[in-house]
Amino acid sequence: MHVKISRVMETLQVINQMGETNHGIERLAYTLEEQQAKQYILKECKKLGMETSVDAAGNVIAKLPGTDPYLPAVAIGSHLDTVYSGGRYDGALGVVAGLEIVRTMVEEGIETAHSVELIAFACEESSRFNFATLGSKAMTGKVDQETLEELQDKDGISLRNAVVNQGLELDQFLSANRKNTPLKAFYELHIEQGLKLIDEKKSVGIVTGVAAPLRLAIEIEGRSSHSGTTGMTQRKDALLSASELSLAVEKAALLEEDFGTVATVGVLELAPGAMNVVPGYASLKVDIRSTNVESRNRVLNRIKERAELLEEKRGTTISMKVIQEDQPVIMDEKGRKSLAKTCEDVGVSYLFMASGAGHDAMNMATCWPSALIFVPSVDGLSHHPDEFTEEKDIETGLKVLEAEVLKQAVIVSKGEDQHASTGI
Repeated sequence: MHVKISRVMETLQVINQMGETNHGIERLAYTLEEQQAKQYILKECKKLGMETSVDAAGNVIAKLPGTDPYLPAVAIGSHLDTVYSGGRYDGALGVVAGLEIVRTMVEEGIETAHSVELIAFACEESSRFNFATLGSKAMTGKVDQETLEELQDKDGISLRNAVVNQGLELDQFLSANRKNTPLKAFYELHIEQGLKLIDEKKSVGIVTGVAAPLRLAIEIEGRSSHSGTTGMTQRKDALLSASELSLAVEKAALLEEDFGTVATVGVLELAPGAMNVVPGYASLKVDIRSTNVESRNRVLNRIKERAELLEEKRGTTISMKVIQEDQPVIMDEKGRKSLAKTCEDVGVSYLFMASGAGHDAMNMATCWPSALIFVPSVDGLSHHPDEFTEEKDIETGLKVLEAEVLKQAVIVSKGEDQHASTGI
């Protein structure tokens, strides 16, 4: 097949006009901008003669039927929503890549035994509702109604009210569950959002597993006092305890570097927050991620040990609560090996690597054989207006994805150019 990289880039440009601002792309989950992008994908899929639908959670599903309706489909997918002030490639690239493969199949009259599906997941990013990969969680039965009812954005708009504008009903979300529907395989092409591929001079990343977060809410109680009249040795400074604990978080993660474990203090809040008052209260939010649960737990234990020492050293009281503890997902071993063979067959260098960020593929992997393919991110930058991936790297990733999808879908015939009949 001959995919057209110029058409891929043009399609990305069209999608990124939906939500384009002077500070990046803002196509947040369940907004008009995301809905416009979904409708564009639906329109393009219908042009190709695909069977299209939108499930109860707002996921777009389009199928190019195979010659044998009893065989499970091979699916390709990613998401269309973005973070605030987001980039042009995160998520959208994977959807457009799948669309381009189907476009080329139709143009060249290629028929496969297995149907080929394209999925555009809803609400992958946590930016709006502080809940990530909602669409794929609904599809794989990993969310409950109680959780959905609690979700709201920073403006106080509930998920229930937000989805109404897209013709959806929150009470029906759980019916998007299709985990009992067979799929032969699922593939997601995504930008790496890091520097490993560039540092290792590799063209493609084959993801071995997706790191899962363990998140902590930490509160430190000290004693607020006058900054001018309280001697340095009489203070119970919550900020200084928080500062030392933050450094301990870094040190604990560095000791687990061989496992790719990372830890971040993403939120630090103080009270009363006055220049002339010793801080009497501090709260931290800590994110620990790894594909290795034992390594992640060692980081947690080191943080706890340091907190106990700080209580004695600084006279503060430190309480710690685990607010999220997800399990890492290991990607299908057979699928990884098949992708490696495909890379070798098409002459593309590759690297087996873990993903520190969550993706829809991690939810799909719990129900069906799934693979996650990375292409390089310039400067490792993502979730930023300057997010960028070279056109040649997109083309390389697409070449691997195309070859693998066709291998799994099994080509049964190659016809003549179909431009006239499809209107492409």
